[in-house]
Amino acid sequence: MDKKKKKTLHKLYIELVKLQKEIISSNLKLLVILEGRDAAGKDGTIKRINKHLSPRETRVVALNKPSDRQQLEWYFQRYSIQLPVSGEFVLLNRSWYNRAGVEEVMGFCTEKEYKSFFTEVELFEKMLTDAGFIVLKYYLDVSKKEQERRLRDRETDPLKQWKISPIDKEAKKFWRAYSEARNEMLLRTNFKYSPWYVVDADKKNDAHIAIISHLLLQLEYQNKDKKMLEHNYKQAYPATPENIKDKLY
Repeated sequence: MDKKKKKTLHKLYIELVKLQKEIISSNLKLLVILEGRDAAGKDGTIKRINKHLSPRETRVVALNKPSDRQQLEWYFQRYSIQLPVSGEFVLLNRSWYNRAGVEEVMGFCTEKEYKSFFTEVELFEKMLTDAGFIVLKYYLDVSKKEQERRLRDRETDPLKQWKISPIDKEAKKFWRAYSEARNEMLLRTNFKYSPWYVVDADKKNDAHIAIISHLLLQLEYQNKDKKMLEHNYKQAYPATPENIKDKLY
């Protein structure tokens, strides 16, 4: 990473600490959802965001596949217990949007469950925002070439062995199916009260800077360096039909 980007990230870390002070003092309930293909960079982005934040008021949630009992529950039940309380910042590394992505593509849910998800998620997120939750949703968009490079890297880097999963090989096989599912999800769940933002994630450091800057711009807190944030957020853009219609690569 060059010195300029390191300096920018340092400034963003300071802004995140300012934001956390506001979250705690104002009893805000902030929920940030990070979605994306395998190897899109969700883990690294989360590490950047919470690097200097208080572990007592910041939580990262990355759920495993549902247990036998959870498969009998209301779909949103295991996620709802992970929601932030007042004064807390929660980051969801994948979320209930699994149903509109991997579950749909890999056949882990029925067609009825997939269709009903879109009705239920609209009601669910409207209920959350009406109850005072701040919901921000980011989709990390990685190119096919870059994803393949990162998946190969997992196989050779001993520090990334834990990331390897059987789904990795399927990611290549079902590239277009995932693209179509992603576009359907973004277009149908880009709600006014909980919008989607898409981030070009091929260059990790640029993506980290863009997401953190954009996130900070969405919230009010004391002594915000708005000029610096506005200079760096532009790689995160609204999930409008115009912005994603050609993104089937």
